[in-house]
Amino acid sequence: MDSLIYLYGLIPTKEAAKQLCPSLKGFDGIGDVYTFPIGKITAIVCNLDSENYSEESIKEQINNNMEWLQEKAFHHHETVMKLSKIFTIIPLKFCTLYNNSASLETAVQSNESKMMNTFALIAGNEEWNLKIYCDDQLLKKQVSQSNPTIEAKREEISQLPKGKQFFEKKKLDKVIETELEEEKNKVSEKIHSHLREFALKGNVKRPWSNDVTGRKDNMTWNGVYLITESKVEDFLEQIQQYEKEMRESGWQFEASGPWPAYHFSSFS
Repeated sequence: MDSLIYLYGLIPTKEAAKQLCPSLKGFDGIGDVYTFPIGKITAIVCNLDSENYSEESIKEQINNNMEWLQEKAFHHHETVMKLSKIFTIIPLKFCTLYNNSASLETAVQSNESKMMNTFALIAGNEEWNLKIYCDDQLLKKQVSQSNPTIEAKREEISQLPKGKQFFEKKKLDKVIETELEEEKNKVSEKIHSHLREFALKGNVKRPWSNDVTGRKDNMTWNGVYLITESKVEDFLEQIQQYEKEMRESGWQFEASGPWPAYHFSSFS
């Protein structure tokens, strides 16, 4: 059968020449992961049977076989993680496939300049993630007691006839919800801005829902940072300081890393 090329990531060829690729099983659990040099860039790949791993069959598995998806996604992640500890790697997304080696070569060659610039950016640096969580009920109580807008509205309501107060209090609840969201964003943005001082780059991702996190408290911020190795300790110490100072106010911080530079490298 014809073979598809499964691409895990790209590394500088000069690094591949100095360090052998570790012995790893490929995506199908049968073949091996191997290196495929393409000029200054080396692809780390494995071969897959084109019938068993056609686009249609993979979509079928992803949509209807959660056990398969979890197993294969874990394999991809673990493989890229192991490679990232040895090489400067541009990690590829899960299930990046090419019909043959020629199509892979063309894609890499057409993006060579961009990839070499990316290697220069991420070499010697680490990607870290920070998720910020908040106890909305606790923070809402604090906001409703200290926010000038809410205090003014509460005073205004107290001067109204009893009949009108009920409906105005309902409106006040909406004001409190709005002020709560603004407070969460303001605090999170301030923290993000400060943490970027430790990083070469810092990006914001969409917060995860409670269904994804499995937590009762809400994720208010999801940031990723590219940090020089020498500054990682300072970065983490600052997060620990935030945790210490803000825990009683309902804030929690969850830092994780280092990760392959998924958010600071891309390959079309």
